[in-house]
Amino acid sequence: MSTSPVTAPRARSSLARSTLIKMGVRVGVIIALTTLVSYFHIFRSFRTEALSQLERAVTDHSQREEVIFVLAQDNHARMAKALEERFQAWLEQDPNPRFDSLFTRQPDGTIRNRREGFDGTKQPGVYIPRGVKDDADFRRRTLAAYDMVSQYGPAYHVRFVSTGVMLPEGTLVGYFPAAPNYFLELEPTFSILNQEYFTLGLPENNPQRKPAWTGIFEDVPTRTWMVTVVTPVDVGGRHIGTISHDVLLDELMVRTLNIHLPQAYNLLFRDDGLLIAHPHLRVKGGVEPYNILSDTRKPEEVFEQGGSEQQRAHLRAIFEAVKARPPDQIGVELKDHGEYLAAARLRGPHWNFVTVQPEHVVSSDAFGVARYVLMFGLVSLLVELAIMSWVLRQQISRPLVAFTQATDQVAAGDFKVSLESSRDDELGRLASAFRLMAQEVQRREEALRQANEGLEQRVVQRTQELTDVHRQLVETARQVGRAEIATNVLHNVGNVLNSVLTSTMVAQERLAAMKIENVERTVDLMEEHRAELSAFVTQDPRGRNALPFLRKTGQHLQAQRQELQTLLGDVSRHTEHIGAIVKLQQDYAKLPMQMIEPVKLGELVEDAVRINQAALSRHSVKVELNMGGVPDVLTEKHKVLMILVNLISNAKHALDSIPDHERRLTVSVSPGSDDRVRIEVRDNGVGIAPEVLHRIFQRGFTTRQGGHGFGLHSSALAAQELGGALSVHSDGVGKGASFALELPVKPQAQSEPSHA
Repeated sequence: MSTSPVTAPRARSSLARSTLIKMGVRVGVIIALTTLVSYFHIFRSFRTEALSQLERAVTDHSQREEVIFVLAQDNHARMAKALEERFQAWLEQDPNPRFDSLFTRQPDGTIRNRREGFDGTKQPGVYIPRGVKDDADFRRRTLAAYDMVSQYGPAYHVRFVSTGVMLPEGTLVGYFPAAPNYFLELEPTFSILNQEYFTLGLPENNPQRKPAWTGIFEDVPTRTWMVTVVTPVDVGGRHIGTISHDVLLDELMVRTLNIHLPQAYNLLFRDDGLLIAHPHLRVKGGVEPYNILSDTRKPEEVFEQGGSEQQRAHLRAIFEAVKARPPDQIGVELKDHGEYLAAARLRGPHWNFVTVQPEHVVSSDAFGVARYVLMFGLVSLLVELAIMSWVLRQQISRPLVAFTQATDQVAAGDFKVSLESSRDDELGRLASAFRLMAQEVQRREEALRQANEGLEQRVVQRTQELTDVHRQLVETARQVGRAEIATNVLHNVGNVLNSVLTSTMVAQERLAAMKIENVERTVDLMEEHRAELSAFVTQDPRGRNALPFLRKTGQHLQAQRQELQTLLGDVSRHTEHIGAIVKLQQDYAKLPMQMIEPVKLGELVEDAVRINQAALSRHSVKVELNMGGVPDVLTEKHKVLMILVNLISNAKHALDSIPDHERRLTVSVSPGSDDRVRIEVRDNGVGIAPEVLHRIFQRGFTTRQGGHGFGLHSSALAAQELGGALSVHSDGVGKGASFALELPVKPQAQSEPSHA
């Protein structure tokens, strides 16, 4: 019996499986990368927020703690003024009666308060060492200090342990109610001359004469830590005394050690390494404070709990990291110890307030959220792979071959494709769309060919339109340029015409003041006595005065003629300058080559002042010229002159509201940097407000009533054209202003202008 061969089942295509593997790997990589990026992003965000919170906490804490120090310095400013006023008042009085009624010399040679009627809780105590010469000057300074401390000491006792004044001779004047008999009971050998709180106020140790802070020290009887702030007071360049406050540090140290972020701690230290507060390294009572940098004592000799070398090394690392950070940076990472630091400086003593927080505290929340994101990403990847596997098996594998064949057919140029479109799903619609797409591609290919043929013509038309628009823009720019040139001419000529008008008015006044009629009357008088002219001029009282009068009149007329010639010379120069301005603007409008010539800046500055001299004299403006040794410069003379005339004219207007005797204008010429020279015009007039300082060179902007805002704008443009710059500075309204023109010694190389 014969048997037919068994046909083996057809092997299932591996396309779906291979596609699933490839897509799964790719999607998995994408999800893994996305998850990793999200992880790092969240980690950085959480860490940034934690560090920001740390920095805010340090900033807020330091601002609260520095209040007492800022208050102390503010108190000293008021006390210093009061001490100076009282010293000046005592200069006009006899100090002996008051001094003898308050103080007396003790048997031990010191001078102290009289015990009868003295209450140290209400009155300042005084201790004058032996050997101090209590002359009138010394007594005046002592009484001035006593009066000032009497007024301010009780008022400031609420916040400060003591308030006092130290005189250069070693005298103490202080209000110390915590120890009312302190000054009466001081040993006669006691001296402050070598104490830090005294030497900090001496001129050789404090040349800037600013408040200074001592290191911390322990008040032995009360076992409390404190610091002293001192401020020297000088009158007429003479050191008359040093004001002091003692500030208790107990509350500050308690807050520093107890108020901190979770799992963090705070510490305080000075710039020179002096440790002020540390939660684990507390200095023993009666022991000198610990210095992080230079202290060689054993830990058990300094700290209550001994400490260790590791703690000291850690503290030194914190100090060095804080000192090495940029001034504007608060947060610092201490990588070797796995910590983050945030540091802020306390105003006043300039101590460093530092908060130390372990890195794991900062990053623990970030790790937790990042771990959750990573796990969620992995689960999402598994779910996505399962969904893709089902879609590929059930929906994509079968029609994929047909789509591949249709694609090859279209690629070959045959757009008549045949796909199964009976399915009522995305693939069925995709088949219909694919067929329509093939037809549309065929149609658009034909349309594209036709469109390319007309494209060149449209490009030609568009090019012509752009050419016409460019021509219109060029013409508009030329019109605007001509308008700006005309504005500059009117403004500059107006400035010079003001000087011409002023010179003309002064000349008219000089002519009106010439008493020529007196000469005529004298001549008539001599005509009447022609017959006895010799006797008339030698014997007659009126005749004896005639010849001296004629001589003085001639001298006066000659002086008046000289002044008129000077004024007419100024008018001539002003007129020449007007012509130069017009020619300059005409040349600028024609864009010619620059007229470069050697210029002596000193003479040019004098010309600019001379152009404005008549107006300056009429307004009682005192002009000071400071001509430094500067070389000649190669530049456009009239353009520089135009700038200087504008600046001097503006300065004159800025002085109108100042009393006549206070009006000052200074013009300085000095060498600049990088082969440049600097011309500065400074006045003590109305000044410029800070909020408008940046707009001062804008076209049309002016701060003067009746001004039009063209002069400074055109001057700034002219300075740029010369290769220089025009700048302005003012400390504010009522504090004057200065304008500085910087010019190169040699003109910068410029390219030749192109001509159309």
